[in-house]
Amino acid sequence: MARALELAEAAGEAGDVPVGAVVTDAAGAPIGEGRNLRELTHDPTAHAEIVALREAAAARGSWNLEGCTLVVTLEPCVMCAGALLQARVSRLVFGAWDEKAGAAGSVYDVVRDRRLPYRAEVVAGVGADESSALLHRFFDVRR
Repeated sequence: MARALELAEAAGEAGDVPVGAVVTDAAGAPIGEGRNLRELTHDPTAHAEIVALREAAAARGSWNLEGCTLVVTLEPCVMCAGALLQARVSRLVFGAWDEKAGAAGSVYDVVRDRRLPYRAEVVAGVGADESSALLHRFFDVRR
């Protein structure tokens, strides 16, 4: 989570919503990382999770990230929750809850939906205070 928080801070400094993500392999070694890049790239899919998943898949040489963990500072949205399931990520660890658009237990629970063919373990609240503080500082300046 420490690296994800660093990436989130960098995203905020670059003018994007401060969210950072890291994908680790089964041994806990990082194989992909990302931060929100929507403003920089003008890409609506450039969420931190998507960037990290793409990097991890490239590093692994496979779209299948079974056994991997996605660590992210903010609860994933529906798009990112779907992407981590499509990548077969085994575990999701996140910091702050997203009460407006979260899809891992707050608004929706896509990640653990029994109707879907694949589910991931969810560990919530890791680094929640730090993640929330970054988001609050970012949005307080813009309001």
